[in-house]
Amino acid sequence: MPNANSHRASRDGFRPIRVSIEFFPPKTDEMEKILWSSIERLAPLQPKFVSVTYGAGGSTRERTHNTVARMVKETSLKPAAHLTCVNATKPEIDEVVQSYWDAGVRHIVALRGDPADGVGSTYKPHPGGYAQSCDLVAGIKKIGDFKVAVSAYPEVHPEAASLEADIDALKAKVDAGADQAITQFFFDNDVYFRYLDKVRAAGITIPIIPGILPVQNFKQAANFARRTGASVPYWLAARFEGLDNDVDTRRLVAAAVAAEQVIDLVDQGVNDFHFYSMNRSDLVYAICHILGLRSQAPKVAERKAAA
Repeated sequence: MPNANSHRASRDGFRPIRVSIEFFPPKTDEMEKILWSSIERLAPLQPKFVSVTYGAGGSTRERTHNTVARMVKETSLKPAAHLTCVNATKPEIDEVVQSYWDAGVRHIVALRGDPADGVGSTYKPHPGGYAQSCDLVAGIKKIGDFKVAVSAYPEVHPEAASLEADIDALKAKVDAGADQAITQFFFDNDVYFRYLDKVRAAGITIPIIPGILPVQNFKQAANFARRTGASVPYWLAARFEGLDNDVDTRRLVAAAVAAEQVIDLVDQGVNDFHFYSMNRSDLVYAICHILGLRSQAPKVAERKAAA
């Protein structure tokens, strides 16, 4: 196994590892405790940014805003707020964008978004709204000097006519001002590199950050993959076979699988990672430790106490 510490500092001849982490806004008091416990655990690793998702149909708009605003006030993290085109007019979305700017947020993840009925439903642009994510990117850039991230799909968006059409959609987002793209999660690294080759061949030069989903629960992850068009390799299913009721072993296997994936990516020149945390910190923290990241700052609670 490679020595992850050798990648920690550019002075050793390597580019430093950079990570970003995705959370989702809590729906209950208990979920809020879990979220902020995870934030306290991961904040000392000083991620490049943390993003907060947006529910289908814009269903978590207020909770997303409140979570992001609290991050700005109470932590040293750099939050990136998710924003979608669904169920809102342009003025309504512009107001949300302006409120983020006023709250000190300078990074937005711009997405078309899923309909209120979720993945698999037919998307229909809101009358008077932004029709597609490229339109949303352009609208955000008009309001403020935000850094804008967009989505990318190594295994093709479920609604795209082809990979070529999907890459054309990405190019439209870049032309509108997107600064970087974050991929849908994948489990086979060759999928990511084949996609990256085709994206670069199309003249797209922005960073394409690999999205990594540490498998907390295999059945849940496999179901999510089916709905989003991501493939699940047979070897991954075999790793978790027979562990449905063996939580402890499942956690060990999950850590090993995720570590193998990220170390292989590092060995092939990847230095930026976006982790889909599912609001759970332990597995993400372990992977970051393997990558050579160490605590660099006091915990959130300690900063609050000192304020």
